[in-house]
Amino acid sequence: MKAVVCSKFSSIDDLQYGDVEPPKLGPGQVLIEVRACGVNFPDILMVQGKYQVLPDLPFCPGGEVAGIVTAVAEGVSRVAVGQKVMATIFWGGMAELAVASEFSIVPIPDGMDFLTASVFQGGHTSAYFALKQRGQLQAGEILLVLGAAGGIGLASVQLGKAMGARVIAAASSDEKCRAAQANGADEVINYSEVSLKDRVKELCDDRGADVIIDPVGGDLFDLATRCVNYNGRILVVGFASGRIPKYAINLALLKNCALIGVNYQAFFTKERAHVEENFSELMEMYRLGQIEPKIDKEFSLQEGASALNYVYKRKAIGKVVVSVCK
Repeated sequence: MKAVVCSKFSSIDDLQYGDVEPPKLGPGQVLIEVRACGVNFPDILMVQGKYQVLPDLPFCPGGEVAGIVTAVAEGVSRVAVGQKVMATIFWGGMAELAVASEFSIVPIPDGMDFLTASVFQGGHTSAYFALKQRGQLQAGEILLVLGAAGGIGLASVQLGKAMGARVIAAASSDEKCRAAQANGADEVINYSEVSLKDRVKELCDDRGADVIIDPVGGDLFDLATRCVNYNGRILVVGFASGRIPKYAINLALLKNCALIGVNYQAFFTKERAHVEENFSELMEMYRLGQIEPKIDKEFSLQEGASALNYVYKRKAIGKVVVSVCK
């Protein structure tokens, strides 16, 4: 089969496209003919050898896929051959065939295409876990979304509105701010042009945001720690800026605020009942038109490295997809 392969932890440009042996099914697993693969920042960190959990080499990047079930292992009962599904697999998606655990499979609902299904889980499931379980966002609270035009960012904007929050979206350009506003943000801040801290305080009557979701890290995190309200929560999702920041813990003491880690992979593995409950609620929001992944750009499988570089260079406004089998 054709695939994008990482043979050593290195730069994205060292990825290779070519023929590899198809994956073999293990107990409780399902084989999927991949139609589309969503691209996420953790894919890049895995290729670079910087992610907290690393696959054995060689591997194919790509942690979320949509496609058609072509085979199931003995004993699998929840999934049938021929079924259209989406799956969270963490790696292995940039290939014509991918293996997923039975419990990670979700049927694609009527009316949802493969491209949308391939990016639904990586952004919205992570953002919802962050806002619901970790941040415990309440209706009427103020949510500040950093990196608001990325996959996690736009999902957070949509979900914040669906959950009844007032959403302030912060992004690095006017174009990205317009995208966040089009997805429901009540106010936007171009932090390349104005002081994030001063503008948040102005919009919040000098109080700060109740919940801050940060997939960026670096300097933006440093600024955000000065933008949180009393009893606020700062949600650490990732470090797209490339720098893992340090937290001045006296700020937590002064504001009685909490710095909260968001590890969706651990949640996905350890809290299956809540994972399925969340997904059911997300599908209802999708049915009601409250949330919808926004696809910025589509790449072919042969262009898999280019797709990763597009996300790495922070060009994406929304989600990026690699189309595989037509």
